[in-house]
Amino acid sequence: MTHNNKVALVTGAGSGIGRATALGLSKAGVKIGLVDLKDDRLENVKKEILDSGGEAIFTDTDVSDPKRVEQSVKEIFEEWNRIDYVFANAGINGTVSPIEDLSPEDWDQTLSTNLKSTFLTVKYTIPHLKKRGGSIVITSSINGNRKFTGFGMSAYSSSKAAQVAFGKMAALELAQYNIRVNIICPGGIETNISQNTFVEKTKLDKIKIPIVYPQGNHPLGHRSGKAEEVASLVQFLLSDQSHHITGTEIYIDGAESLL
Repeated sequence: MTHNNKVALVTGAGSGIGRATALGLSKAGVKIGLVDLKDDRLENVKKEILDSGGEAIFTDTDVSDPKRVEQSVKEIFEEWNRIDYVFANAGINGTVSPIEDLSPEDWDQTLSTNLKSTFLTVKYTIPHLKKRGGSIVITSSINGNRKFTGFGMSAYSSSKAAQVAFGKMAALELAQYNIRVNIICPGGIETNISQNTFVEKTKLDKIKIPIVYPQGNHPLGHRSGKAEEVASLVQFLLSDQSHHITGTEIYIDGAESLL
């Protein structure tokens, strides 16, 4: 896939699917605006891109903060004078807890980090995407869209279901500007999202329903997906190879959610 001087903004770029996508797009010649909270992982992604001859900058950003997201978009646009691709990928599992035990603050944190951040990322990039057309991909999940066995993940699943609705609304609204919007729904992927998960295990026991899977809960290959496999899908959806696909959610889970 050739991308001819294109610029991509990637949130949650420091690890997992965001990192794999940023690296993959860079290898295809895309300039990358890395958006995440600044830490060694984010700096390492930037270094890896620069060392391999690519171009990248990073912005230290809390994606649920409107001012920081707006400023990040501005910095990336000013660096290259264009934004063509947007990967609204940042997210957390948040607190895993029964609904009656989940604090309103924990609910708000998950919804802000996952759903509000998607809105902010899309909102502030639209003026730049309108100039030439472009493509947006949102990272949702099978949880909340096709699978509801993540006991205690009511906030997470709600945020992920809402991202699909938001993406479809955006796809219709932005089609007149030749901006496409699609949503990916990964299943179990080898990432470190569990690092920002707080599980209240003792409380979860009271709501869990026992489920017995057949051998292996990923029918395709009996393994979790890899971040690079998701990155390949994102690259396809961002590129002109998918120029007639918009407003669509695509599941990438090795048939896990069909069990």
